[in-house]
Amino acid sequence: KQFGFPLMIRSAFSLGGKGSGVIHSIEELRERLDEAFASVPQVLIEEYLGGWKEIEYEVVRDNNDNCVTVCNMENMDPMGIHTGESIVIAPSQTLTNAEYHHLRNIAIKTIRHLGIIGECNIQYSLNPKTSEYRVIEVNARLSRSSALASKATGYPLAWVAAKLALGYRMNEIRNKMTGVTQAFFEPALDYVAIKMPRWDLTKFKAANRRIGSEMKSVGEVMALGRTFEEAIQKAARMVSVGAQGVIAPQIAIENIDDELEHPTDRRLFALSRAFERGDSVDEVFEKTKITPWFLHRIKRITDLKRQIEKTKTFSKELLREAKEAGFSDIQIAQFRKTTHEKIRIQRKKHHVTPVIKQIDTLAGEFPAQTNYLYCTYYGSVSDIEPSQNSMMVLGSGPYRIGSSVEFDWCGVQAVHTAKQKGFSTIMLNCNPETVSTDFDMCDRLYFDELTLERVLDIVDYEKPEGVNVSMGGQTPNTLALPLHKHGVKLLGTSAESIDRAEDRNKFSRLCDELGVEQPEWKELTTMKDAEKFADRVGYPVLIRPSYVLSGAAMNIVTSQEHLKAYLEEAAAVSAEHPVVISKFIEGAKEIEVDGVAQNGKLVMYAFSEHIENAGIHSGDATVVLPPQKSYLETIRQIKKRTRAIVKKLHITGPFNIQFLARSNKLRVIELNLRASRSFPFVSKVTKYNFVDIATRAMLGEDVSGSYNTLDLDYVAVKAPQFSYSRIKGADPVLHVEMGSTGEVACFGADMHEALLKALVASDVRMPKKNILVSIGKDEDKAALTKYIRMLSDLGYTLYATEHTADFLEKNEVRVKRIYKVSDKKSPNVLEYMNAGKIDCIINIPRSYTRVAASDGYVIRRTAIDRNITLFSNVQLVKEFIVGLQLLQQGKIQLSIKAWDEYEK
Repeated sequence: KQFGFPLMIRSAFSLGGKGSGVIHSIEELRERLDEAFASVPQVLIEEYLGGWKEIEYEVVRDNNDNCVTVCNMENMDPMGIHTGESIVIAPSQTLTNAEYHHLRNIAIKTIRHLGIIGECNIQYSLNPKTSEYRVIEVNARLSRSSALASKATGYPLAWVAAKLALGYRMNEIRNKMTGVTQAFFEPALDYVAIKMPRWDLTKFKAANRRIGSEMKSVGEVMALGRTFEEAIQKAARMVSVGAQGVIAPQIAIENIDDELEHPTDRRLFALSRAFERGDSVDEVFEKTKITPWFLHRIKRITDLKRQIEKTKTFSKELLREAKEAGFSDIQIAQFRKTTHEKIRIQRKKHHVTPVIKQIDTLAGEFPAQTNYLYCTYYGSVSDIEPSQNSMMVLGSGPYRIGSSVEFDWCGVQAVHTAKQKGFSTIMLNCNPETVSTDFDMCDRLYFDELTLERVLDIVDYEKPEGVNVSMGGQTPNTLALPLHKHGVKLLGTSAESIDRAEDRNKFSRLCDELGVEQPEWKELTTMKDAEKFADRVGYPVLIRPSYVLSGAAMNIVTSQEHLKAYLEEAAAVSAEHPVVISKFIEGAKEIEVDGVAQNGKLVMYAFSEHIENAGIHSGDATVVLPPQKSYLETIRQIKKRTRAIVKKLHITGPFNIQFLARSNKLRVIELNLRASRSFPFVSKVTKYNFVDIATRAMLGEDVSGSYNTLDLDYVAVKAPQFSYSRIKGADPVLHVEMGSTGEVACFGADMHEALLKALVASDVRMPKKNILVSIGKDEDKAALTKYIRMLSDLGYTLYATEHTADFLEKNEVRVKRIYKVSDKKSPNVLEYMNAGKIDCIINIPRSYTRVAASDGYVIRRTAIDRNITLFSNVQLVKEFIVGLQLLQQGKIQLSIKAWDEYEK
């Protein structure tokens, strides 16, 4: 009442703006407070500063009260959008000198007053009309922005902060990167760095795509260039969403004005679309409140695109101007209706090629030699000489669902091994959050695009002995065949073999040749063929596009009505590669083999077993190593089939194969000829570094030997971590398309101890008293009855919805009956959930097709929004309940501290 609406609400003690938002009414405030207090003890209610600029400073202070600002950054988006959701540019572009120094002085004054020693981040809101400011927050620690600031400026913030914490003064610390300046020297930049977030909201049906004060992005990239235009176009390609730059006709936008006024993950592309249709900068500013300077730059890109399209003679001068504005060869080719190969030939003929510049943090004031590099079309001379005896590793790009820190670990291990083998190492990556982009990880770091064009530019200059495409996940793997066609030497398995594994049709044919069983399949050409196949083998069927990450557009189809929609989605994701339809095997166990081969011989392997049945993506499954429930004969047969596949494809290096086991019958479902998501997990559990051994094999060293990965005296469980609480509207249920954004792994004396530890580590809260049970299919009710009875025997109060209650009562399980959401009678499921009377929910959907079944969906979604523990998979529920029983019996133990927290 004091502030008036709209106002801002922010949860305390939470990360990434969790629980925050703009509130427009008292009803909305009450609803948001209910959600917030389910997770945190305190909220802040503040005036709303929508439309103001957001500015950040990274500040360093020592215990002698020396204080400097290392980097200042400006959000392209105005206040109201979380800085983690914003495009951020360093250094700031639109502050006056007076504004810059005024905010810098306040930062130093504030940090001194707070007595911070080390590094911190201060965020401001600045009124663009009056220069009035507000301090939003201070993070008295290294933050997300610190990684960006370190990489953008070449000032190793974490390293300096650690030294300061140990008592060193700034004048005693040399900047490790430049080697010629002390830590009190504030970096000067002769380039711009742009951070762009990466979202994966398309993976969640019914998810709200609006972005705001609560962070939803799962990764980010940093692009370096001499101008905003050059860097923003690079960043648009780096995020790997199918865009070739700021102008992206591939990105579907239904309503441009709505996108501008109510921003989503497609906002940048909506800006260029608005200028293409003729909107003025003033008109776009009114809808977005984005500072006009940025809008003028984006409009210049769209104006130049029009010029490239319309001009009759594509001159050398216009080609250079296009490249300086960040256009890729593919984009220019599309505008000129030609091929990117022809544009590349034309560029080289006219000597329009990028130069390599180093980030020296000194803006050329003093001579400095660094290995921190980027490509730009502004300049005539490169700062470095080509390397000698080098090996190049392609990194993984932005973190996203399906490709996270695990592939960065693989890349870093490969670099270490190549160094030990005497190679000069080159890393190409664009993710500021990674270890691989630390300046001291390799001999040369290219902070640039993971695209065919850029890899060829660097290979042309550096001429490495070989390129490793096997460690960065799907992005580099997809480049294998195009690089090979351009004459680039790839290390390890041949590009043709990689293509035979990635192309669903070719791999299925290969399995047929070898006599290795697989689910019945067919390559799709028409809708009619798909319907015929599904009718013949029977539903459910599985749709599988080629060359995709984390099961993108993969779907289980249970009826003809869903078939068409899912096929269209798959074709859109993988237009250049075939889509295969196969019979989906229900009730099968999934077993993975992570391995290393050399010259077509299997060298080492690790078998991992999924707790959940097939139908759950391997990245979302709870994985056990070594296997606990697979027969020795099953393991033997898997080895036999693996050896046959390895020999046929003449594999050298890492690989991952996924098998289905049901009724003593094995079927192969997928082969990845690269390091997999689980390589760090199997390496840490078995104590053999799979990436190191694979890299040695790829470099020609004999790695044959005796490796024991089965007979371990402990068990490890890898559990997924989800971000459903931030992705409003998404149904928190597992599918064949991956949804988790992270993972944990824990060790135990047996599987159940390791499982409970892993669940606790991934933020699953143990039920204290009341558990709600709602199960769809009768066969699932029957499968879980024994386990639900165990919960009753353990002293839990059980609530069940109508049909589940009927079934359980017939089987002599004591439950309290509770009405479904749609019944609108009391006692109702929602009433109890909203009142905090339910600690845990077991909700097994009737169907795993991605169509929200109203009652089940509302229960699951409310559980997430109210921070109630939710289980939606039959097999995981069984093992969890057995674990609870063993825990109560004292046969397994969690750490005392963790258990005490839950007891409270």
